[in-house]
Amino acid sequence: MQESNLDKAKAHKPVVIEVGGEPLGVVVPHADGYRFLAVKLPAFAIDGQQFDTVEKAHFAVSQAVRKNGADAA
Repeated sequence: MQESNLDKAKAHKPVVIEVGGEPLGVVVPHADGYRFLAVKLPAFAIDGQQFDTVEKAHFAVSQAVRKNGADAA
């Protein structure tokens, strides 16, 4: 019984999203996908958005950081 609970806990762990080696947020399982929670300013533009996969979330964070960098230039 306890092993089942441990497997569920592992499945619900947040996944850190890094861009250029810098952690910018995490994705957590949510409904039918993953919700992104930003922890650094460059990623706040997409904070709270939901994605189908972790990979799609990572791509969106990368794009947000790139756009944020271009706006600052």
